[in-house]
Amino acid sequence: MAGGSGALGRRLCDDLASAGYDVVVLSRTPRPGPHRQVPWDGQTVGSWSAELSGSAVINLAGELVDQRPTAANISLLTSSRVAPTRALVGASRTLDSPVPVWVQASTLAIYGDAGDVVLDETSPPADGPPQMAGVARAWEAALDGANAARSVVLRTGIVLDNDTPALDRLRSLTRWGLGGRVGPGTQWINWVHIDDWLAMVRTALAEGSTLEGVVHATGPEPVRNVDLMRALRRSAGRPPAPPTPAALVRLGAAFLRTDPALALTGRRAVPARLLASGFEFRHPRIDDALADLDRHRR
Repeated sequence: MAGGSGALGRRLCDDLASAGYDVVVLSRTPRPGPHRQVPWDGQTVGSWSAELSGSAVINLAGELVDQRPTAANISLLTSSRVAPTRALVGASRTLDSPVPVWVQASTLAIYGDAGDVVLDETSPPADGPPQMAGVARAWEAALDGANAARSVVLRTGIVLDNDTPALDRLRSLTRWGLGGRVGPGTQWINWVHIDDWLAMVRTALAEGSTLEGVVHATGPEPVRNVDLMRALRRSAGRPPAPPTPAALVRLGAAFLRTDPALALTGRRAVPARLLASGFEFRHPRIDDALADLDRHRR
């Protein structure tokens, strides 16, 4: 696994280990931990390539997107995804046999700001904005040429989990009385509970799995921003809150050094291929998902 040191990567490592997998983490700075770590630089093919022989590959490597959309940051977001992917692809091509299965992370932001259009895995990527669709298109293109028997590209929405940047920020805004709709409130939010996301990866890895190509790793019921914020207020026991105008979002984003498009854009993607495969969601509804996370948090 590349990218195993992030919040999502750590959760996935532990989950796969508990399911009986032998987890090996490719790390730029190996540290003592519950899983074996092998050093790599994330850019060049090295002795670590031997770890790929006969192994499934999971690539989550990439900088957090919660950054200002400057040219320098967009370049960093792109290179931090493309370089490790190309290194893994290069390593796979040194093997005598293909990697049995390759699970490649991607993002539903590849569709840009898509309005009310329902998107499935056959929908074309958008041309922009560059920090979303531009980064994602380059990330997925870097997988070309991988020596893998089967590849699954997981385009993921917001993964809801305790002690992660996305949910922590949403909860903080709600506690501060800023839990009203953001901007117009009509933008669609794709979300998935951590339990379901982990199950999606296990399904993709499973021997005999028919999943291949682009797969939407998101819950079956995307919600509008206004409904998400309402659910967060219910979860926190907070009263109705005034809306946050788009102009204030942009001002606040500059102060917090983040990208206002993360809050003001949206897409209505559905997990068509997972549903067609018979995948069963444990947490298909936003209120139930937040309630479950609250119980584990307490």
